[in-house]
Amino acid sequence: MSIKAKILAKSLWAFHVSAGSCNNCDIEILDLLTPRFDIERFGVVLVGSVRHADLLLVTGVVTKKIAPRLIKLYEQAPKPCIVIAFGACALGQGIFKGSYNMYLPVDKVIPVDVYVPGCPPKPEAMIQGIMKAMEKVKGKK
Repeated sequence: MSIKAKILAKSLWAFHVSAGSCNNCDIEILDLLTPRFDIERFGVVLVGSVRHADLLLVTGVVTKKIAPRLIKLYEQAPKPCIVIAFGACALGQGIFKGSYNMYLPVDKVIPVDVYVPGCPPKPEAMIQGIMKAMEKVKGKK
């Protein structure tokens, strides 16, 4: 295991990208920061710049307008960057599928490493998804 992988396995910095969600998934991500779920105990910290991020937390549907911006954000993130898609909208456009402004699911725009289904997914499921991302960084799977 490389030195960078060892460091990333202990402390992941996350950048949240709302690709046009209804804010339910966004509220659940904010729940992760509260004392009840306390995602920081696992070493995960939300950062304000994608250039510092190890994780991209993507919520919401990808519209025609947000798709180029999402691609640019992914390109600006340092590699290796783990992408986690949260919610039914990010996975398959949810109830918005077939709408006139929908483009593609997140995994058709940028590569997704971990999927967390639900509308909205529970914080426990989100934590489990982040733990899978940590295992992926460690090289277990």
